[in-house]
Amino acid sequence: MNYLDNFRLHQTRRTFLTRSAAGLGTLALGTLLNPRLFASAPDEKWRGVVQPLHHKPKCKRVIYLYQAGGPSHLETFDYKPKLAEIHGKPMPESFTKGQQIAQLQGAKLNCFGPQHEFKKFGKSGQEFCSLFPALGEVADDMCIVRSMFTEQINHDPAHTLMNTGSIIAGRPSMGSWLLYGLGAETDDLPGYVVLMSSGKGGQMQPIAARQWHSGFLPSRFQGVKFQSKGDPVLYIKNPPGVSADAQREIVDVVNNLNRLEHDAIQDPEILTRINQYEMAFKMQASVPGLMDVSAEPQHILDLYGAKPGDGSFASNCLLARRLAERGVRFIQLYHRDWDHHGNVKKDVKIKAEEVDRPSAALIQDLKQRGMLDDTLIIWGGEFGRTPMSQGDGDGRGRDHHIKGFSIWMAGGGIKGGVSYGATDELGYAAVENPVHVNDLHATMLHLFGIDHLKLTYRFQGRDFRLTDVAGNVVKEILASA
Repeated sequence: MNYLDNFRLHQTRRTFLTRSAAGLGTLALGTLLNPRLFASAPDEKWRGVVQPLHHKPKCKRVIYLYQAGGPSHLETFDYKPKLAEIHGKPMPESFTKGQQIAQLQGAKLNCFGPQHEFKKFGKSGQEFCSLFPALGEVADDMCIVRSMFTEQINHDPAHTLMNTGSIIAGRPSMGSWLLYGLGAETDDLPGYVVLMSSGKGGQMQPIAARQWHSGFLPSRFQGVKFQSKGDPVLYIKNPPGVSADAQREIVDVVNNLNRLEHDAIQDPEILTRINQYEMAFKMQASVPGLMDVSAEPQHILDLYGAKPGDGSFASNCLLARRLAERGVRFIQLYHRDWDHHGNVKKDVKIKAEEVDRPSAALIQDLKQRGMLDDTLIIWGGEFGRTPMSQGDGDGRGRDHHIKGFSIWMAGGGIKGGVSYGATDELGYAAVENPVHVNDLHATMLHLFGIDHLKLTYRFQGRDFRLTDVAGNVVKEILASA
């Protein structure tokens, strides 16, 4: 009996790891990545199930600037002069009778006009709130969709619908579907990364990790959250005195033990762990340099308004560009505090100051690097806000609203300098070219060369897809070939 066979008989993996202090960094990092994150054979790169693509793609990656909490379309991208005209008057019952309202249910409903000036920007004359002058400079690259609607009026289920295409928890997120369909373009970073920031000027709503989960897809496709401050991933650094070579040796020995165990019991979960440790080791080398934005030229930091290490939305936008350059397929930035039940006039101004400049900078930076054409940027939240006021006096806000709201998109095969769809004259409901969340997802997949009807996964006797049983590609907003 050779040494390795004898070791296998008398030493469990748990005992070995307990005694291997030098490997704690990589192994602890590995535990943070879901145990089934990399579920294929060792060293096998996932190439995606859509081979060949269903049609010619127009983009390679998504940067989703998710404004969590529900930005008011009436103070951002949807100007309603009629609402301003009847400000303070009772909301016509013809709009609200029998409709689902959140906290205003049963309350007296009064019209609440736009709280800030709107103006036209760019050669295209895109009209949106004057609080976004930096975005005004790239208005000709933006497609504003003013006719979005959703089904869920409370934050968590609305996030679930926006991220997974279903109100039922446990479905795969849109980033997971993309990785499953196309695979990743990077070997030393996860293909799906999540960053989070918060500022001032709104209620802090929680964001559950299931919003970037892989659901019933193999868990190698779930998103990996990077911290915006401090170590991007816990235990990413080696312990003092431990070299990369020593760490490599530990990983190799652990993986050899895992392979022996797999050969004995044929448990595919063991192969998952092997790939997990390999990715963890690679990330120890790739992630610290990636997250060090201080290496960026000063004019780029100034463009975004980013300060290295501050964890701001601006710094996360710059990190998103760096992730995109390194082949990350799906990058999602959550910026919180958009829940303006009160003080909407003051707080929207605060939020605009936080997101305007870096959002515009991301478009400009990608464009100057030749990356905007194949990078899809999406900006928006889980729903909008009511045209009726909530609260009293100068601190009035707006309640949750699902019947109509706005998002914008840029790059990645999207027409620039156009507006699509419209809400009614009071901004209550989408009445012209309504776009459901499933339609948004269908359009996103289409830009990647995927027919949303064909990207499916068999689970519990049914073929599931991101768009569930609905969804149509919004062809009118697509750029010509």
